[in-house]
Amino acid sequence: MPYEDNRRDSTMSAASDTATMSDKPELGDKASSALDEPLLRGGAAPQGPDKTPPALRMPLLGLRRLIFFTLVVLTSLQGAYMMFDILRANGLTVLELSIEVLFVVMFAWLTVSFWTGIAGFLVVAFKRDPLTLRRAQPLDETLDPERRVALVMPVYNEETERVIAGLEATCLSLIDTGKAAAFDIYLLSDTTDAEVAANERLAAQALRKRLAPDLDVYYRRRERNIGRKVGNLADFCCRWGQHYESMIVVDADSVMGGRALVRLAASMQANPRLALLQTVPLPTRSSTLFGRFLQFAATLYSPMLAAGQSVWQGDTANYWGHNAIIRISAFVEHCGLPELPGEAPLGGEILSHDFVEAAMLRRAGWEVRLHAGVEESYEELPGNMLDYAKRDRRWCQGNMQHLRLLFASGLHPINRLHFLLGALAYIASLLWLVMLALSTVDAVARAVVKVQFFDAGYQLFPEWPESKVAMIASLLVITVIMLIFPKLLGLLVALFQRRREFGGGFKLTFSALLEIVFSILIAPLMMAFHAWFVISVLMGRTVSWSTGSRAGRLIAWRVAWRRTGAMTVLGLAWGGVSYYYAPLFFWWLTPVLLGMVAAAPLVRFTSSLKAGEWLRRRGLLCIPAEVRPAVVLDRLALLEQTPPAIDAQAQDDHSLLPTRESPLVMPIQPLDARWGLGGARPVES
Repeated sequence: MPYEDNRRDSTMSAASDTATMSDKPELGDKASSALDEPLLRGGAAPQGPDKTPPALRMPLLGLRRLIFFTLVVLTSLQGAYMMFDILRANGLTVLELSIEVLFVVMFAWLTVSFWTGIAGFLVVAFKRDPLTLRRAQPLDETLDPERRVALVMPVYNEETERVIAGLEATCLSLIDTGKAAAFDIYLLSDTTDAEVAANERLAAQALRKRLAPDLDVYYRRRERNIGRKVGNLADFCCRWGQHYESMIVVDADSVMGGRALVRLAASMQANPRLALLQTVPLPTRSSTLFGRFLQFAATLYSPMLAAGQSVWQGDTANYWGHNAIIRISAFVEHCGLPELPGEAPLGGEILSHDFVEAAMLRRAGWEVRLHAGVEESYEELPGNMLDYAKRDRRWCQGNMQHLRLLFASGLHPINRLHFLLGALAYIASLLWLVMLALSTVDAVARAVVKVQFFDAGYQLFPEWPESKVAMIASLLVITVIMLIFPKLLGLLVALFQRRREFGGGFKLTFSALLEIVFSILIAPLMMAFHAWFVISVLMGRTVSWSTGSRAGRLIAWRVAWRRTGAMTVLGLAWGGVSYYYAPLFFWWLTPVLLGMVAAAPLVRFTSSLKAGEWLRRRGLLCIPAEVRPAVVLDRLALLEQTPPAIDAQAQDDHSLLPTRESPLVMPIQPLDARWGLGGARPVES
């Protein structure tokens, strides 16, 4: 999953910090020994397989990719031929050729997801590590405390109580491991609201006192939000990054268990070629019906699908912007983002920076890996379809920018595929919509135009229209299987390996069936939203940087109708025309039309907290984090219920900002030689 934060300016501003730095103590002595590590000085990654620890070897990776993409190509060609055979039955027109082209693109995109699910099922069912293909084992926890790790949380106008509660729950879990001595905590604020910023500082100061002496907590606020989240992280790396080997990046809604943090740091220390290790954040704490469907589906299917991705991605995985560990030296040396030529939305700042940073690290020879194991890595999601769509609008713009980077110099082919698939995640909706519209036009035209049985002047026998009902049904069945089969495999794995974690086999199975029905119902609505987002980006409409809404709330009827009324009218008109002129085709369209016509009730009903709570009480759509709550989540809930007192009259604690700076220069990396982009990102004095 990609995030919207981006970077714009080429300069990091030291003058932006609100705290006075002259009187603050330096970082503790425990940080100084890390400065002697050669990896902290931005050195190149060791090359050659002989430098890779045996446990991290990825055998037959090239063969895996060959088999995977061969299956993808063969399946796509079969689907393309079946559609071609259907369309050519009574002569091909330009309209039908257009339908064929759109179908080929969509079917190929679907095929990648299908075979990824199959690959994930095989390794998870047989309990194999998707990278090494050996018996799956938990990550090592052997940690050298002298090799420092920073846990950094960038925030922007967030709810302070929730931010501090989540950060404190994570820190307490880390302290429980007995290995907190290797970590420092940074709350990196880009908050623009002065009142929120003041609350952040007081809360961070109180948190620092509560966690002392086990952990050091630092707070830094920038007044100039240069580069947004990327600029925030780059500013940290350029100022204090040299004190640390790596940083674990979490979002304001992230919560991670201490053992997961230790394992990430230990993995980074064990492999000098590893630059980035991404976990699979599982959604949790949703109360609405929509949120509970999302978090159930993600928890049930995401680990298997992530394992499938890891099988063929290997050391060229993706970065999702949070709940991941990054080697700071590699990040500083290779991840300085340029601006794209032209104006927003397709030019200017790179919004979905995480994909690009992963590609840059891999281009420089570093490993970027995905850890698909189930760890205590959590996040929160928007609780209703409108807020979810609002977030997707920002991601859509960022992912479509990646199309401009498909042919950037030096990128690995898998990273180019990440760019393409990320954009297709949104463009696919527009292509589906156009394909269905063209198919409707074709069906109506054939119904209106009289059939010509005799085309030649001296033709003895008539030319009967050829019907391909069997082929159409076969193609439809294949498409449905490719959509649903990976879900059924995910359910099968859970039934055999994790059913108790979901409340038992019956409840798990019934919940999975509910989720499939729900996904079918909302698919047309999300398709329409995404199609509009793509059109708006192509029309030049850009988005602003704002805080996402994660709290559950019931959507008012007037809001639901205002946001989906046009979709409902379109669905009614589309259905009416189809039924009048081509009744048989109308029934093929009913799943799409039903979602469009019922859009407003779906938005309203799925935002209900009562419906979500009703299902939870009956054990439906429950996730392991609810059936057997993790300690870190229990602590978060407790801290939210009884937040620690904050002394508003407390004096300013200057130690919130470390003064031991060792400024680094973050060079801007060229993504295409024709653009002539380069230079360096200095730290202003």
